[in-house]
Amino acid sequence: MIQLIVGVKGKGKTKQLLDKVNAEIKTANGNLVYIDKSLRHMHDLSNKVRLINISDYPIGNCDEFVGFLCGILSSDNDLEQIYLDSFLTIAGLEGSDITETIDKLARITDKFKTDLIISISMDEKDLPENAKPFVMVSL
Repeated sequence: MIQLIVGVKGKGKTKQLLDKVNAEIKTANGNLVYIDKSLRHMHDLSNKVRLINISDYPIGNCDEFVGFLCGILSSDNDLEQIYLDSFLTIAGLEGSDITETIDKLARITDKFKTDLIISISMDEKDLPENAKPFVMVSL
């Protein structure tokens, strides 16, 4: 399942994401992963959450990013949730249509029964129609 936290830059999406992951880790039965473009929030996360700094990997476009996510999923059968901060930036989708990517991610999360919680720097009204049902928080 996909859950989206949406809003323009500076509205507090990262704080919402961090609060959610730190609350979820208290009751999680499996593993949680937080993917970000830096280690800046390392001290804001529970030490039980695996933080991945995406800039350590040569991800150049959206297809490579989706492959990277599939690699994470394939390496951990106990993975419950993946949190993605700054999604448009880390997936190489800034200024691009995200319709196809949302469809791919929905298929992946359904197949592997993993939740994907994503922050997107975009106003809810600007989201493609296929993404709107996944909005959990709009700031």
